[in-house]
Amino acid sequence: MRFITGGESHGPCLTAVIDGLPSGLAIDIDRINHDLARRQAGYGRGKRMAIETDRVAVQGGVIADQTIGAPLVMKIANRDWENWKSKWQNGDLPSVPVPRPGHADWAGMRKHGLNDARPILERASARETAARVAVGAVAKLLLNVFGVCIGSTVCSIGNVMPEISPFHADNPDWPKIWDQSENSSVRCFDADATQAMIEAIDCASSAGESLGGTLCVVATGVPMGLGSHSQWDTRLDAQIAQSILSIPAIKGVEIGPAFDNTRQPGTCVHDPLAIQEGSITRPTNRAGGIEGGMSNGQPIVIHAAMKPIPTTVSPQPSVDIRTRESAHTEYQRSDVCAVPAAAVVAEAMLAWTLAVALCDKTGGDSVAEMLARHDAWRAHV
Repeated sequence: MRFITGGESHGPCLTAVIDGLPSGLAIDIDRINHDLARRQAGYGRGKRMAIETDRVAVQGGVIADQTIGAPLVMKIANRDWENWKSKWQNGDLPSVPVPRPGHADWAGMRKHGLNDARPILERASARETAARVAVGAVAKLLLNVFGVCIGSTVCSIGNVMPEISPFHADNPDWPKIWDQSENSSVRCFDADATQAMIEAIDCASSAGESLGGTLCVVATGVPMGLGSHSQWDTRLDAQIAQSILSIPAIKGVEIGPAFDNTRQPGTCVHDPLAIQEGSITRPTNRAGGIEGGMSNGQPIVIHAAMKPIPTTVSPQPSVDIRTRESAHTEYQRSDVCAVPAAAVVAEAMLAWTLAVALCDKTGGDSVAEMLARHDAWRAHV
């Protein structure tokens, strides 16, 4: 199973194609649109979100709300296209000859032999993640059939973080944390931290700055044995790390409290096994749900770091590629803080990675066949 996206930030639409999706999966458009709306929300988002109202339109691969085994094609219209259409068609798009530090501008201009960053930033824009969230929502629909649920919370914005982080707790109540996060404008489970984060974003906005932060995305109900220990590219943790790091501005990933684990002796890091009422249990989850490249039956817990968005109202030193003289960046419309939105995108990427691993584990060309093989495997185990 694979997917590809297409489209530019100010073009007519974004498109996503999922190939290899099993037949017989019920496609709930409302649930896909719900995740698209969650991606658009969050305190600190820019003016673009006031223009767009993302909705998905299925263009192929579905009959009577059921997948048919053909590529699933989805389109998300860009409402801002109406404001850009004439410039786009006439070749009058505003040029960006001064690359913005921290963006794809300079590397992309050099790679493609351009003196204008506009063709680079149009595709490199995080607007593309709307298509990924639609793909991830479909992956969630598949995972839900097998009892897997995914949610997220924001752990910090700038220097602000809750006094107690669930990330380092032994067995947090993740569904409760997700519910609390959904009621926060910055997707943080802690009310006091939410208010402090809002104030930090306001201060950054007034100063012409941007803020980054950290987020936690978790999958519960993941069956044991997804991924493999036998080859480097089949290890589940490696696949998850790649998918999370593919999100714009995400620069760091840890599985479980990995960096905190480095400061502990080995006997305090690894999760013991015990018998409780005839079942094998584990009182801790410091492995983050993955051991030896395979899911171990515990929640998969991912912690990711997002750098401050490189587009800032305050100009940054750069060079005008046309004149080869020092220059300062010109502001391009952007967010002050997009960590809450990135958390929703991280849900999508984790969901996709797990859905692919589940398909690899069970095999089958239909959901019914996957379920039968899944149930047979569980009975065998």
